[in-house]
Amino acid sequence: MSKKIRLGLAGLGNRGMGLLDAVISEQPDVEVVAVCDRYSDRTARAAELLEKKNRPAPFRTENYKDILAMPEIDAVFFCTSWDQHIALCIEAMEAGKYAAVEVGGAYSVRECWKLVETYERTGVPCMLMENCVYGRDEMMVLNMAEQGVLGKIVHCEGGYRHDLRDEVSFGRENRHYRLNNYIHRNAENYPTHEIGPIARILHINRGNRMISLTSVASRAEGLKEYIKREKPEDTALLETDFRQGDVVNTIITCADGSTILITLDTTLPRFYSRGFTVQGTRGMYCEDNQSIFLDGEEHAKDHFNWKKHWGNALEYRGKYEHPLWKEYLEQMPPKKGPYHDDIDWIVFREFVKCVKEKTKPPIDVYDMAAWMSLTALSEESIAMGGHPVAIPDFTNGAWMSRR
Repeated sequence: MSKKIRLGLAGLGNRGMGLLDAVISEQPDVEVVAVCDRYSDRTARAAELLEKKNRPAPFRTENYKDILAMPEIDAVFFCTSWDQHIALCIEAMEAGKYAAVEVGGAYSVRECWKLVETYERTGVPCMLMENCVYGRDEMMVLNMAEQGVLGKIVHCEGGYRHDLRDEVSFGRENRHYRLNNYIHRNAENYPTHEIGPIARILHINRGNRMISLTSVASRAEGLKEYIKREKPEDTALLETDFRQGDVVNTIITCADGSTILITLDTTLPRFYSRGFTVQGTRGMYCEDNQSIFLDGEEHAKDHFNWKKHWGNALEYRGKYEHPLWKEYLEQMPPKKGPYHDDIDWIVFREFVKCVKEKTKPPIDVYDMAAWMSLTALSEESIAMGGHPVAIPDFTNGAWMSRR
């Protein structure tokens, strides 16, 4: 195992810079050798940040191909816009570079197949950095499900319920990619935060798989209302018809008979929630009131008066905390403050471990293809009025024996 990995970082918008500052630059066994963005002011800012942290000055470029051509690079982390994610991972695998990529949705099922085919041909790993898989409660509930505490899991729910009206509406000013997607597409455009933790619990691609989905979208009104109030001088945007529905609901059926409901809700006023809910034959977990209900326990008598038990999930951490979180809390490095509830730190450490040990990632190309394909498939279903659409088996049958 090498002592330090040499990393290239491509994409230095809010997400890339946030990760560089709070997570990547704090790793003693990671050296950021090169940084890339199409805007030179961003690469300059990244270099300045690393200099302030007494890190070596990185090579700066506006062309990611320069990084892929560097023989000293061990791995590349892509934090670019959604439309580039899969294509960049394919190029990285072709170049023999271990790749990590931020989340988003796919633009076509074909590009998901190309991702899988490239991995199977090159054997070079690629990891989707879906941090919500590593949420503390998500992992505790996973641990409970694996121990049978919740019984047989029958139904799960998740959501990306996040007021993004400001981010989308000011996309041109902030050089952010979401705006064009909301103008031109109507889909479950950000599915992996929701589906990632659920896929782990339902053993998707590892003994189970998603078979079909049906998606419906509400009309698009939220952004128009927001722009009238907050950007009345932007006549071009005021006259724009947004295709992206304010609320998109997608129901997924699985091979084992379980069902999944995921919701996209990003253009109406609301509180943040991932809506993570797991229901089994012996109990359930609900994120929105952070509570656990278990058959046979004293609190089960209060199912009509549940508010007094809101927040009781904290009582179960001592018994069911996931081993990965136990290890992290015991070894928690000193940081200036939590970033994304520390889940970015944990997912990045998992990636570093895989690169060092040259092992397969915990969230691989088969997961990435299945989860990201939901965007393109939901777009098709919505266009057909909620018609069911088949979800491809990107493992080509291996899901029955993979573990």
